Amino acid sequence: MTRTRIHPAWYVAVVTFVVLISSAGFRATPSVLIRPLHDEFGWPLATISAAVSINLILFGLTAPFAAALMERFGIRRVVVFAVTLVALGSGLTVFMNASWQLLLCWGVLVGLGTGSMAMAFVATVTGKWFVEKRGLVTGVLTAGGATGQLIFLPGLAALTEHAGWRTAALVVTAASLAVVPLAWWRLREPADLGVLPYGATGPVPEVKVANPARRALSALGGAARTGPFWLLAGGFAICGATTNGLVGTHFVPAAHDHGMTETTAASLLAVVGLFDIVGTIASGWLTDRIDSRYLLGMYYALRGLSLLVLPALFAATVRPNMLLFIVFYGLDWIATVPPTVALCREYFGDAGPVVFGWVFASHQLGAAFAATAAGLVRDTMGDYRLAWLGAGILSMFAAALSLSLRHRKPIGTPAPEPALA
Repeated sequence: MTRTRIHPAWYVAVVTFVVLISSAGFRATPSVLIRPLHDEFGWPLATISAAVSINLILFGLTAPFAAALMERFGIRRVVVFAVTLVALGSGLTVFMNASWQLLLCWGVLVGLGTGSMAMAFVATVTGKWFVEKRGLVTGVLTAGGATGQLIFLPGLAALTEHAGWRTAALVVTAASLAVVPLAWWRLREPADLGVLPYGATGPVPEVKVANPARRALSALGGAARTGPFWLLAGGFAICGATTNGLVGTHFVPAAHDHGMTETTAASLLAVVGLFDIVGTIASGWLTDRIDSRYLLGMYYALRGLSLLVLPALFAATVRPNMLLFIVFYGLDWIATVPPTVALCREYFGDAGPVVFGWVFASHQLGAAFAATAAGLVRDTMGDYRLAWLGAGILSMFAAALSLSLRHRKPIGTPAPEPALA
């Protein structure tokens, strides 16, 4: 086997991080287009928001199939195709004149593209390239994917405000195309380079299946017959509901209800993203050392406590107690991913990345449900208080689900299809 001073796995990890950061920026764009599109075309906000909802759902549902496609065709082919879809979807928006075209471009094309670069992509890369430090690398890559959206949001909003929404869409198109050669150059498989995964002491069998859709569905069928899958999926659905769905969508309008400017509230969300980098990387490091069940239980319980006190922290100005919440909540924003990935691999073996894709789909469905439910609470009750309290209680329930997971040998899943020659 070829020996190099710097193992190729680290180059793959760096490029994966860049791809994830870029993908997060692509996902952030639709939220800043809502008001400009409404002003220019007169489309109802509900219609424009439907594109975001389609994007959010496809972002989750695409993940398991993308993971299976990566097993069949390799990581770089799938990622290059996904980035090209994003460029196509973003670029075509400058020519649209009907709302259904928005649903197609930002909802379907960008949703499918970014969904192929979701957290299942992280699980696939770390599964193929890392034996040692897998948890730490998972944490770093997850931080890139989860935080990029929050970091890019203020910049995209400013670009849209000063140069117009078409300029922002074209910038996303150019950024997407710029990622293509980088992904094609470095996102290779260990076998392509004649090396072992980082930390491997012997050959690691490659899983290649003839039918990716069948692989994804059979992995779901096998996993769905087990208790751990539903415990993990249930907890992760609550994770999505209490992050992207609730806080990511409604924190800014909730703060505005209390007199805080939208710019200030958006900046606080960006700070959440910055502290998420620290929290998720630390979570990856802890996942290599502490039982993932205990980590998930702790993360969900602490998140629940923070959401229960949040209604009392809103004010017209940023007070120290709100800053304390932002830091604390940011550390826990998506720290749940590394231990969830580790548990999927523990329970489902080689099918772990594909199964995690389905678990991640539950995350997005939970987010979509919470985004709608919180809006209904605001319309009905006049404020978000009940939404925050309900999310806090749900987080406590997620902690209980995680602590219910038992130690056991990996659960059998359907036998993989015969490897291709």
